[in-house]
Amino acid sequence: MTNDSMTENTGMQGGKLKRALSYRDLVFYGLAYTAPVAPLTMVGFVWTVSGGVPVLAYLLAALCLYFTANSYAVMTAQMPSAGSVYGFTRNTMGPFAGFISGWMILLDYLLVPAFTYALCAVGIETLVPHGDRATWIVLTVAATFAVNWFGISVTSRVSMISVVLQLLLVAGVVLLCLFALFGGFGSGALTLAPLYQSGKLDSASVLAATSICVMAYLGFDAVSTLAEEVKDRDTRVVGRAIMTNLALTSSIFVLATWVLGNLLVGFNIQDPATVIYDLLTAISGRPAAIALAWFLTLVVGVPNVLPMQVGVARVLFAMGRDRTLPAVLAKVHRRHGNPYVAMIVSTVVSLSIALVMRNRIDELAIFISVGALVGFLFVHLSVLLHFGRRPERRWWPHLAVPLIGMAVIITILANLNAGALAVGACWLVAGIVYRLLSRGRNGVVSISSFSSKTSRESGSNREPSEKPNDKLKETTWHTHP
Repeated sequence: MTNDSMTENTGMQGGKLKRALSYRDLVFYGLAYTAPVAPLTMVGFVWTVSGGVPVLAYLLAALCLYFTANSYAVMTAQMPSAGSVYGFTRNTMGPFAGFISGWMILLDYLLVPAFTYALCAVGIETLVPHGDRATWIVLTVAATFAVNWFGISVTSRVSMISVVLQLLLVAGVVLLCLFALFGGFGSGALTLAPLYQSGKLDSASVLAATSICVMAYLGFDAVSTLAEEVKDRDTRVVGRAIMTNLALTSSIFVLATWVLGNLLVGFNIQDPATVIYDLLTAISGRPAAIALAWFLTLVVGVPNVLPMQVGVARVLFAMGRDRTLPAVLAKVHRRHGNPYVAMIVSTVVSLSIALVMRNRIDELAIFISVGALVGFLFVHLSVLLHFGRRPERRWWPHLAVPLIGMAVIITILANLNAGALAVGACWLVAGIVYRLLSRGRNGVVSISSFSSKTSRESGSNREPSEKPNDKLKETTWHTHP
């Protein structure tokens, strides 16, 4: 039986994911997920939590995620899976560890869209002050769901256009802020104050802000969820896209925040969610803030949430395919090639969170990173376990990078807000309870067949003469009812 026919006969129930993405598509998908405008909308949160050194927080987050992005790239080339960290962990540590890693990363993938929905509503409120924030959230969710319904090709095209326009917007706002800065606003010059302030640094505050910045960078990891939708099945391009995404976003974030950080010196922040609008009103008048709100709503709001819905739906799809979550989540739309049931479920959950937390966006921002950080730990562990005892292992990508990455992530987790840790712990307990209760009544994946099959396809039993860069076969799974 061929790989394709086996894929069609797995628990995917209705087809397989459509292979339509190129390297360029993946890069733009990642950029659309992270959103080049993120430093504009998040500068208030990062400035407040870090104690006035947002550039330092963004740099530390980029350094932390360099190691994680490297491990993602390594594992995606070995084990291409829509489940991303879930697939990596399941293959290297077994079904239970795989479920826990997937469950924890889901917390992040469900909270990030909810946070973005709420931010979009804040932008619309700038345009329609007397409107209801809940209504704007529902309308934003409906618009993004409608676009994603027609499949990854449509989502990719919309995301690409949005990214180009966002880059132009960021450049325009930064130039406007530079003129204001040298005109006497803020510090009056480009200083190192947003990076370092002698005698005023609080390590706990900086690390707490770093955890928020980690959330801002998320997008490079979501690229790995599209590994089963790459043209020609050449999953090596996924790793390249992951590293490219992190390099581009970190450069944009640091440069924009450096300018904005200097402009915020002495500025009175009333609501972290509205800082960019208040700042533009102060330096250019109300029309500038309104123009930004229109742009963020129409060009960023809907397109930015598109890849977020895509990412979480792919993880739910992979876990449903393996029956670790209800198998109905693995249904694929026969015409559009997307996991539509998983998309519906994830959208409803994120919408509910956004509505509940719509007036506590600052708290929601703090909660987001804990799930991602735990998922990143599992990625590093997967690299160590997969390559640790193999003769072809290389010391930097297979040993040093995951070990350093784990140390950095544990440091950040240890300094997270107590509320964020409590949310993460409750989510973990809920996942364990669900897993224990569901094992007795749901189908169980054949561990032996899974391990032998994925090890052959990921190359763990390759002969020494086999070229390491040969294109990998499509990873598939068989489940027993």
